[in-house]
Amino acid sequence: MTCRPFWLSLFLMFVAISPAGAESWADSIYESLQERKLPEESLSLAAIPLDGPGEPRFVNADEQMNPGSTMKLVTTYAALELLGPNFQWHTRLYTDGEQKGDTLKGNLYYVGVGDPKLTLERMWLLLRDLRAMGIKHIRGDLVLDGSYFHLPNGIPHFNDDGDNPYAPYLVEPSALLTNLNVFRIRMMSRDGKVHVSTEPPVSKIVIDNQVTAPERGRCPVHNSKALQYEPDFSDRRKITVTITGALPENCRADRYLSLMSQEDYTANLIRGLWREMGGTLSGRDRTGRLARGAKLLVTTSSPDLVTMVRDINKWSSNIMARQLFLTIGAENRLAGDKDDLAAADRAILEWMRLKGIDISQVVLENGSGLSRVERITAHQQALMLQQAWRSPFAAELIASLPLVAMDGTMRNRLRNTALVGEGHIKTGTLRNVRSIAGFTRDQNNTTWAVAAMINDRSAWKSRAVLDEVLKAVHTLVEPGTDASRVTAASAGGGR
Repeated sequence: MTCRPFWLSLFLMFVAISPAGAESWADSIYESLQERKLPEESLSLAAIPLDGPGEPRFVNADEQMNPGSTMKLVTTYAALELLGPNFQWHTRLYTDGEQKGDTLKGNLYYVGVGDPKLTLERMWLLLRDLRAMGIKHIRGDLVLDGSYFHLPNGIPHFNDDGDNPYAPYLVEPSALLTNLNVFRIRMMSRDGKVHVSTEPPVSKIVIDNQVTAPERGRCPVHNSKALQYEPDFSDRRKITVTITGALPENCRADRYLSLMSQEDYTANLIRGLWREMGGTLSGRDRTGRLARGAKLLVTTSSPDLVTMVRDINKWSSNIMARQLFLTIGAENRLAGDKDDLAAADRAILEWMRLKGIDISQVVLENGSGLSRVERITAHQQALMLQQAWRSPFAAELIASLPLVAMDGTMRNRLRNTALVGEGHIKTGTLRNVRSIAGFTRDQNNTTWAVAAMINDRSAWKSRAVLDEVLKAVHTLVEPGTDASRVTAASAGGGR
């Protein structure tokens, strides 16, 4: 039997038990980039071990990039610490009049506070409580007070490149937001006819149903172009939505559209629900401030912030994240802040700075990632996640992120791999942008903070690259771990 020199055996064992180097560990990632003809500089990546052995791994980690929706992690983590996990939004109805029998003689004031999830059901309960006070008729105006958010210059417009200006993800934030400001149009094809209904019940929305109902055919997939929706705003008294296309027998279809301003939507929603309850409201709709001395009638309180953060991160809700960003501003407003966007920007950056994170390359606009100007580096994002891991509210933030291959925006990714359920990962998608950020485990159960972004005109084809990032982290073998000892034992010479 030929014996190896001692120095050679020692060298081979060192190679066997050493972790992949900063270059070799990322080979599969670079290969995936090359397969899709994406330049290496389009990727920014940082991975930091949190509770076990390992060396941080970086690829272009200090390059300023557009993170897309992974910017929501900054907003939601900041909110948990700046507002507190039990923070709630309280929406109230007031009056400046008096109740006489079943009639309220005076104005009804609706005071909105930017509740991100003031749903149709909760609005119904709020008005039911008002009805339970014995009030049936309101002889006065409906006054909408949205002054909670200070936005004297309005909201910067997002330059969307889609073909649907009425898409729910484009809804802009407002203190008067209700039910995410969307209408749900539902269709069912049965007995040769297409039946259409809308939610919520608003008389101003009129459907011109021109959809045919063939006996056979494939049911349209979500957002299929087999059905076309064309709103007509030419008549001030109504909005007519013409629907064309075909819906085969026994098929269903849904579409969500945002067709009104937040003020009009909320006013029409209140009137529609009140009318369904048998009530009347004789005055006009207008915006204004709550009258001094007005009396509180009823209140609806939101779920706590933890619940909101989960909805924002699991399903990447832009409007909820933007509402939360402005709430941070409203609750931390100082005299020198020009508006609540500036107040939120200042409060969050100061919070990050106090945590020891370099903020020189962080650019915030609305906190949702639905932005062409927001920026951060992968290194900064990973360091923030490292801080989040140490936070008293770490469990709340981590649980809000999609589970790999199981739910949220990660439910259809990395199925049938060793990563199923092994990571909590937020995703980001925007024109020229794809990203991931969150927490994942390697094969020795060490948790890593991971942030990766691809900025390129061909970013749309980079999903597999980001999946490869998670695979590469999962297969890391660090010295001193059980996995490395198994590797060293199997690599040793036999006798």
